[in-house]
Amino acid sequence: MLMRRTAQLLTAAVSAAIVLMTGSLEARADGGIGGVSCTQNPSAPECEISAGTPGGSGGSTGGNQGGGSGDDGSGGGGGDGCYWALVDVGLPPPPGKGPEGGWYSRTCVANGLGSQEVPVWLDQAPTVNLTALAQTARSRLRLPSPQIHTNPTTAPFVLVQVPVWLWVDPATWGARSATASVPGVSVTATATPTRVVWSFGDGSDDLTCTGPGKPWKPGTDPRASSPCGHTYTSSSAVAAGAAFRLRATVTWSVTWSGAGSGGTLAPLTTTSTVSVRVAESQAIVGGVR
Repeated sequence: MLMRRTAQLLTAAVSAAIVLMTGSLEARADGGIGGVSCTQNPSAPECEISAGTPGGSGGSTGGNQGGGSGDDGSGGGGGDGCYWALVDVGLPPPPGKGPEGGWYSRTCVANGLGSQEVPVWLDQAPTVNLTALAQTARSRLRLPSPQIHTNPTTAPFVLVQVPVWLWVDPATWGARSATASVPGVSVTATATPTRVVWSFGDGSDDLTCTGPGKPWKPGTDPRASSPCGHTYTSSSAVAAGAAFRLRATVTWSVTWSGAGSGGTLAPLTTTSTVSVRVAESQAIVGGVR
């Protein structure tokens, strides 16, 4: 009976391995649920994602990743919040197996409750799809929208032919990071702002600045042009709503690192828009007496 039960469990393990196999960027993951109480801390990464995949070589390399991904790091496990945990069942390997493998239990966490299936023997330790885990970390990034500053200020209006200095508030310009984890493996994604594309809404070409822009300082000649700015040459009176839409779009480069590996992910963008009323100053010439 024990031999038959072992064979059945081994068959189930092989079937699970076929279903879950994915990716070429892998690292070993061991351990159980990591001591996390999902009831008390449901936002813990171990309670949200899985990355266990039976089989694989266990090697890891970096790589470039383009585009977003709906993968939650489950390595093909369907995003069901499950992973493979090494367990001590006090049993020797099945006949003809070992010593590289081990007894593993598919461990699942959902709605604050954890469960483990009957342990099965796997010839290789479960592996983690690092690329998918990195995409999970990327999806957790919380990036601030750029806070637009101008000089002269846009309230109540700016004048044509007067240079407008543009910059993004330093508080919204800086690297941001987020981490995704499964027991034994953590991957961190870091987003760094690299450039701002300014659109002015007056029909002129967009302007790309490689930094946040230079703030105007008192004492600077107001007629001087900014290294990153714009001069409106027409009134907004004929524009829809009698205002131009000034838009700043920040591009963030995204990299990831963890488990001795790393790479580049698809960039992210954040955008803010403000209304700019542009007026013309009319000169009045008096009669000569």
